[in-house]
Amino acid sequence: MAEAGGSLLEQLKSCIVWSWTYLWTLWFFLMLFLVYILRVPLKINDNLSTVSMFLNTLTPKFYVALTGTSSLISGLILIFEWWYFRKYGTSFIEQVSVSHLRPLLGGVDSTAPSNSTSNNGDTDSNRQSVSECKVWRNPLNLFRGAEYNRYTWVTGREPLTYYDMNLSAQDHQTFFTCETDHLRPADASKKDLMQKAWRERNPQARISAAHEALELNECATAYILLAEEEATTIVEAERLFKQALKAGEVCYRRSQQLQHHGAQYEAQHRRDTNVLVYIKRRLAMCSRKLGRTREAVKMMRDLMKEFPLLSMFNIHENLLEALLELQAYADVQAVLAKYDDISLPKSATICYTAALLKARAVSDKFSPEAASRRGLSTAEMNAVEAIHRAVEFNPHVPKYLLEMKSLILPPEHILKRGDSEAIAYAFFHLQHWKRVEGALNLLHCTWEGTFRMIPYPLEKGHLFYPYPICTETADRELLPSFHEVSVYPKKELPFFILFTAGLCSFTAMLALLTHQFPELMGVFAKAFLSTLFAPLNFVMEKVESILPSSLWHQLTRI
Repeated sequence: MAEAGGSLLEQLKSCIVWSWTYLWTLWFFLMLFLVYILRVPLKINDNLSTVSMFLNTLTPKFYVALTGTSSLISGLILIFEWWYFRKYGTSFIEQVSVSHLRPLLGGVDSTAPSNSTSNNGDTDSNRQSVSECKVWRNPLNLFRGAEYNRYTWVTGREPLTYYDMNLSAQDHQTFFTCETDHLRPADASKKDLMQKAWRERNPQARISAAHEALELNECATAYILLAEEEATTIVEAERLFKQALKAGEVCYRRSQQLQHHGAQYEAQHRRDTNVLVYIKRRLAMCSRKLGRTREAVKMMRDLMKEFPLLSMFNIHENLLEALLELQAYADVQAVLAKYDDISLPKSATICYTAALLKARAVSDKFSPEAASRRGLSTAEMNAVEAIHRAVEFNPHVPKYLLEMKSLILPPEHILKRGDSEAIAYAFFHLQHWKRVEGALNLLHCTWEGTFRMIPYPLEKGHLFYPYPICTETADRELLPSFHEVSVYPKKELPFFILFTAGLCSFTAMLALLTHQFPELMGVFAKAFLSTLFAPLNFVMEKVESILPSSLWHQLTRI
């Protein structure tokens, strides 16, 4: 019985929703007819005549104030809508309408799954979205003390966001700490100090904790922190990293002998391996920054041979950049042949370096006029396809390489296929593109052709998965506020921004014209209103001629 009552209530509710959705015009005309029938007892005609007399007594100053106020209010709404759209990428009025008004009017909430099948599909798509929007450690990240802090001293701006630095703190805790550190009594106190140091938000507190750990004993991670944050030059950072290397090798050799004695020793060895690899990679980067590029290449190659399974550090991207600096293009091609594989994750460095090598073969003689007359050769077609592939993977890079957008210091973390990755790539590789004659010209002539192959990049890609929709939000968290985040695909202005802009302009024009030509605008307003209400008056006269004048009295008698 209760189920029958519940089903009846659901049917009644669905009927009401259906009626409001599809029969609103019928309801509207019924209300108009009812108002017309009740026009005599409600004294609608008298009230309209009173309102008309009141409007005729108003001076032009009132209309100037009315239109001016309307223009001011619509202008304020326009400013707020524009600010909200630039900050969050959507219209505030549209978001409120969809989120709050649509459910009240009987609309279906698109975020709520309709059945178990859609639940499974949504789960798969969410997993794909999460994997696509994963934030990665920037393999070429700068030194905080020697580079990021110097930028802050000169410009007064913070190049790193709190979100980015918080991710770095989490990485350091993951790589440089271990749950079984307390099993080493001699090292327990300094490990506790370093765990606190990695969690500290204040840079001076972290540096002080590192110094305290060094006073107790040699500590590799303490030297790492001081090299990253206290050293003000690359030379000083390299000196500290060399001291960290000595301490790190001692711990590594000791844990290597005990790694098979249990899970706890294996975890310690894994941690010591991460510390050693990190130190050697940063030492190689110091050599690269100090101009000893061949030495840096040798250190990176040795590191990749010694620890081939630690691909999470992406040392091959450091190697590619150093080899490009040496103009060792054959070695660059050999590295790409190993890492530009369909089974391995891609990056802007991989895709755009492959495009640069193919562009290098034809760019010095490439001419768009000659190519349009005779067509593209096989080598030119391969170069153009490589550029299209790279642009599809990350469409933000060309504007930085072509210097259509200004570069900033790259963040410590990047989002693949996002603006943060584009900045990190162009910051280090722009010089290599400039060094290849005609490469930027070829890129300038061909990169926009990619978008003709993928008209709907959020729905379907050409060589890669559809472009993720979450990049803008993540990049806004990773990049500083003074940088204008690149958005792809370019969003069109919402309807309400265009509407408020038109309303503001129209009312401002009316206010100006009414103030300058009050009598002429009064005549125009009366003519406009009479023309506007002419069809309604015509319909009213026809209705009065058809319906009897005593219809209301007959209805009251019934």
